[in-house]
Parts: sequence; C-alpha cells; structure tokens
Amino acid sequence: MRRDELAELVRTRLTDPAAIRRAADARKRAQSPVGPSGKCFIIAADHPARGALGTGGDPMAMADRGDLLDRLRTALANPGCNGVLGTADILEDLLLLGALDGKVVFGSMNRGGLAGAAFEIDDRFTGTSADAIARMGFDGGKTLTRIDLDDDRTAPTLEATAHAIDALAAQGLIAMVEPFISRREGGKVVNDLTTEGVVTSVAIASGLGSTSAYTWLKVPTAPDMERVAAASTLPTVILGGEVADLEAQRRSWGASLELPNVVGLTVGRSLLYPADGDVAGAVDAVVSLL
Repeated sequence: MRRDELAELVRTRLTDPAAIRRAADARKRAQSPVGPSGKCFIIAADHPARGALGTGGDPMAMADRGDLLDRLRTALANPGCNGVLGTADILEDLLLLGALDGKVVFGSMNRGGLAGAAFEIDDRFTGTSADAIARMGFDGGKTLTRIDLDDDRTAPTLEATAHAIDALAAQGLIAMVEPFISRREGGKVVNDLTTEGVVTSVAIASGLGSTSAYTWLKVPTAPDMERVAAASTLPTVILGGEVADLEAQRRSWGASLELPNVVGLTVGRSLLYPADGDVAGAVDAVVSLL
C-alpha cells in the first residue's frame, strides 16, 4: 500500500469516522451468497484479532496491516473470489478502499479465545454483532466454536453461539459456524481433524440455535469428506487453515467440492501468503476449482 493511501485511511478515521457508514450504505451488495459457478469462494482475514499473526513459518507475517490489505485487495479483484470474512476493523478498511462492492461479506463475531492463552477455549463474542452486521449491510456472521469436553468453558461458548445463530436468523442473515472438537496437548489447544472428530463437531454445530434455516458450516478437510458431508444437510464450506502443500490441498478441495452440500471454500492465510509470494496466482488456482 502506498504511503499516501495509508495516510488517507488514517486521516479519514481521524477526521471523518462517519465515512465508514456512508461507504457501507453506498456499497453495491452481492445478489447471491454464491458466485456464477453456484459455489462461493470467501477469502478469510479474521486471524489477527485473535493474536494469530503467523503463517508459513513467519510468526508475524500478518502484522503489517497495509500489506494485509494489499493482499486482500488482490484476492478480491479476482471475480471468482466472491466474498470476504473479517473483523470489523479490516472490513471497514476495505469499505473505505472501495474493495467490497458486489462481494459477500461476513463479520467475525467471537475473537476472545486468543491464540496461546490459558483461556483460549473461552471463545467469547468480542467482535461484531448480528445488529452491527445488519446495520452495515453485510451478509452474515461467523463464529469459531471449539468444543473441549474436558474444559467447562466450552459450555458458555456453545450457548453464546446458539444466541448468535438466533440473532442472525431473526434478521435473515447467514450464520457461518466453524466447529472443532478440541483438546489440550502440552498446554496447547489442538483440533481433532480425524473424520470422526470432524463428523462429531458437525453434528453438534448443526443442532445449535432455535433454527438452522440460515446456518452454514465451515469445516476442515478430513480423511473421509463423504462421511463429513453426510453428517448434515446444512450448506458447508471447506476452510483452508495452515497448508503445507498447496497443490495437494487444491486436489483435496476439488474432490470435496463435488459433494452435494459443499457449497464452497473459505480460505485465508495459505492464499494471502503463498510460499512464492504470488497472491494473484494462488487465488486464481483456487478459482479454477470452482
């Protein structure tokens, strides 16, 4: 990002904060949550608010906000990338930069489970709310719902997630729920990515809230994705996470997209920070899958 462009962002926030709401009101909204292919491809950028700044071996890769915004704009410039998932601060920057016209936008709702914290499993709702998402004209909210059967802080997170689903559904907004069966190993929260673990998380998440009419699931790739998809009738997007071999992961994503209720991909760090530095190329390679 050019220095003058970054300075203008800061100046607007300082002297004319109402410009954010005006940009939201003027934004051209997406006509559908999926693109022309009938699938969606959402670029994810809600990691920094949870203190998860590392990727590709660099623990501070996502620490430069101007650089992150540049990478997001590159991804969103591809017509096949039809949406973005982020916290309010990032989405507001993108609004001011004019990067969200015609895009599906999801606000990240709970970022309280800071990466590496003793209370990490306590995923409190410290981000945006259903009311704020509706006011900004966005399309839905996303929750991180980790389930640790040995940690009683899981129960409040499940309850809060159910309330968020209801609040979003009441306004006709999508609730994108990202569930994991999790546990502590050596003091670190680890997600269970076995087929059985992912199936169990899907079963639990599908039943949260008083209605599932507007609920989508965001799930990781598991060894047997047919069993994962069969665990629910809810629309499902496949998440990216930290990817060691992008080409192998692309093949896996392509196979998952053939399943009837897998409606797209929600990928972030592995495409925004590819090993070769070519964000546009990494995004285009994924768009080709759709």
